[in-house]
Amino acid sequence: MVSKGQQVIRQWYKNKNWQQFAFQQEMEDAYLNGYSGLLNAPTGSGKTFALFLPFLADFINRHANTYTHQTNSGLLMLWITPLRALTNDIKKAMQEVCDELGLPWKIMTRTGDTPASEKQALKKKLPEVLLTTPESLHLMLAQKEYPKMFQSLQVVVIDEWHELLGTKRGVQVELGLSRLKALASVCSWQFAVGSSNELQTANGKALTANCQLQTANCLLKLWGISATIGNLEEAAEVLLGNDFPPDRVKMVRANLEKKLVIKSVIPENIESYSWAGHIGLKLLPQVMEIVAKSKTTLIFTNTRSQSEIWYHAILDNYPEYAGIMAMHHGSLDNELRNWVEQALHAEALKVVVCTSSLDLGVDFRPVDTVVQVGSPKGVARFMQRAGRSGHAPGAVSKAYFVPTHSLELLEGAALKQGIKDGIFESRDPMLLTMDVLIQYMVTLAVSDGFRADDLFKEVKTTFAFADLKRSEFNQLLDFITNGGKTLAQYDEFLKVVVENGLFKVTNRRVAMRHRLSIGTITSELSIRVKWLSGGSLGTIEESFISKLKPGNTFWFAGRSLEFIRVKEMTAYVKKSNAKKGMIPSWMGGRMPLSSQLSAVFRDKLDEVAHGVEKDEEVIALKPLFALQSELSHLPQSHEFLIESFKSLEGHHLLFYPFEGRLVHEGMASLLAYRISKIKPASFSIAMNDYGFELLTEEDIPIEQALEDAGFFSIDNLLEDIQHSLNANEMARRRFRDIAHIGGLVFTGYPGQPVKNKHLQASTSLLFDVFSEYEPDNLLVRQAYNEALAFQLEEFRLRAALQRIIKQTIILKTIDRPTPFAFPIMVDSLGRERLITEPLEERIAKMARQYGAGESGRKSGGLEVGKSASRGLSGKKGFRISGPL
Repeated sequence: MVSKGQQVIRQWYKNKNWQQFAFQQEMEDAYLNGYSGLLNAPTGSGKTFALFLPFLADFINRHANTYTHQTNSGLLMLWITPLRALTNDIKKAMQEVCDELGLPWKIMTRTGDTPASEKQALKKKLPEVLLTTPESLHLMLAQKEYPKMFQSLQVVVIDEWHELLGTKRGVQVELGLSRLKALASVCSWQFAVGSSNELQTANGKALTANCQLQTANCLLKLWGISATIGNLEEAAEVLLGNDFPPDRVKMVRANLEKKLVIKSVIPENIESYSWAGHIGLKLLPQVMEIVAKSKTTLIFTNTRSQSEIWYHAILDNYPEYAGIMAMHHGSLDNELRNWVEQALHAEALKVVVCTSSLDLGVDFRPVDTVVQVGSPKGVARFMQRAGRSGHAPGAVSKAYFVPTHSLELLEGAALKQGIKDGIFESRDPMLLTMDVLIQYMVTLAVSDGFRADDLFKEVKTTFAFADLKRSEFNQLLDFITNGGKTLAQYDEFLKVVVENGLFKVTNRRVAMRHRLSIGTITSELSIRVKWLSGGSLGTIEESFISKLKPGNTFWFAGRSLEFIRVKEMTAYVKKSNAKKGMIPSWMGGRMPLSSQLSAVFRDKLDEVAHGVEKDEEVIALKPLFALQSELSHLPQSHEFLIESFKSLEGHHLLFYPFEGRLVHEGMASLLAYRISKIKPASFSIAMNDYGFELLTEEDIPIEQALEDAGFFSIDNLLEDIQHSLNANEMARRRFRDIAHIGGLVFTGYPGQPVKNKHLQASTSLLFDVFSEYEPDNLLVRQAYNEALAFQLEEFRLRAALQRIIKQTIILKTIDRPTPFAFPIMVDSLGRERLITEPLEERIAKMARQYGAGESGRKSGGLEVGKSASRGLSGKKGFRISGPL
């Protein structure tokens, strides 16, 4: 039997000349039958409507005769998104549906961009549907009598859950949901709660019987929406927590095949000696041909600096695009970003150069083409960006891949294969992030307080803290009340007091500073950039601004700017007519190759080694692979290649695991340490996503090392890592963010931030104090664990070593660097402290030098020398067959 709500929704689809997909109908049935779970559907397939419309149908069913004039219902739906930019687009779509159905609702948002006046209005009266972010949810939990806000809440939706999973923001969401579930389980919304203290008391025996009677009605619905994710089942477990009834959980899969056309932009000439970043802009003419043929194009870059560079290059070389081109990245002023988004909707822009700020579900129907500059380093990320084009059910998504160096073309082939085979990255959930838990505990103490036993049980229901020990929880309680073992003498760390078993913050200054610090996003201290005449352009990191002198020119927000002065954390600028200038750089620009894309890349390389040429990218790279094979070897899937050669710099060893930059950093240090146990030596290390180099002045006893079965072994791995790397310094760096999130340092009031060097000094001092006087400190332990997990990707490193130990080792002694080795050596130029020659000239000189053996051939337009190649006669090599 079709309910009243379903009839209304189906008539709405009919009026739109739209047809419900099967997954939307499945989602509707699941929601109306009281299930929670995860919705997995591709970008542009109607995911938002798939969840919002069943919610409306449920409301109409409950108020069949009054829904068109039913107001003051309280907050019914809380919609949490990872990006503030998403809320505007979703709000518009939801409001349109409500208006067309005659629902007298006003959809509202509460984010960091929401004006203070609107936030005050929300405190007095909440809408039926509120769009917010994880940080804003916790700010709501930090308000007095916050349970009243959620007393009518029926459903919480976590949009783009795959973006939050595996981050501390995701843990924030888990903790927030645990609180909302606990509030819903009280089943006491029918009566006015006298105070939250009474509610905390009531959250025990007094209402147990009542809860048992109304469990089905009181169970809060939780739904996650995810476009692309590998570990869907685990993602649902993390979202719902370990206390959710399994029989009330559904997984809804769209199973829609998104029409996706992917093409690589292949250079006319492939250079055998290529390096990171040297092609990119050389392909600008081909990119602009694509833009000219398209209605609206998004050009995605991996960093904010690259977006500035590409915008500048297009404006210089194609001035006719002025006025119909824009830029969008996270450091631009919010008004500028909003203008770009509105102009995209209005079809007023031909091309937008952007970063991940436009990755997620913003719906820009005019966009029909996406260009990805440089490898996105992950299949899911590329799929997400490609889905920005043809962002409508049934529409075709067109995406072009622009390599920034020759070998990156093989990543393009791997991306295509990964998407074809449905290989998407998993997002491993974060566990026992004590800094986030400390912040959450103080958040609850700032509002109405908490009782330790109740909160411990509640927190244990989350996936992140399922293994939390009571002794660890007690240590955190001691830390926020007494400063722990070490900081008891310092009043600023005694934030929470205990009154009759209730943990609460009574100091208004502590409460205010905590509210200002809520969140887990940490970054370099930023300076706002403003016109001297007024108006804001955005923010740039302090480390860049500090290098400028008055009169210096730099490019930002697509403009040439002259730096005037810094005053009160604001950099004042004026327009400059200079054609050249510095471009800001931001921290966190380099992404490592994902494990899934690494595996597909190695499969593609194996095809090359076996002579398979089915991909256009592989065919284009034939000259490069031929030279690699001539000078050294093309490794097959069962082989592991090591190259060795001597130069004026010393003895070079190059290893090719093809596992990503972070894994290579750890493996390089590990193997250098194990070699040094055979023969003491000082190593210089360089790496990229394909391999790494060990360089030392003396001969390296690699043959002797390879004969040792323990060289690639995972035995004593953690101990050897501790010896091979400055683990203490790595943990110290991680501790900076942990201290910030955990409230150990205060970053300052709005407009009056604490200087970055002062914050670093404070966190470094705290790290040293804890390490010396409190070695079991949970935050220090977390810092070491994060250093292993995120800086070294220790799990991937371990898996890579286990793979290598089963492979046949191919050691080649070569006369000169190979095409695989050259980009790593270019990366190593950064190791040298004194450089008087421009980097481009040095690299070009290296390319000419090493290309001189190519028998006078031209390689990708590079004129090479005339001296004859020694071919294979100068090569030495031996093969260690069988697993080590």
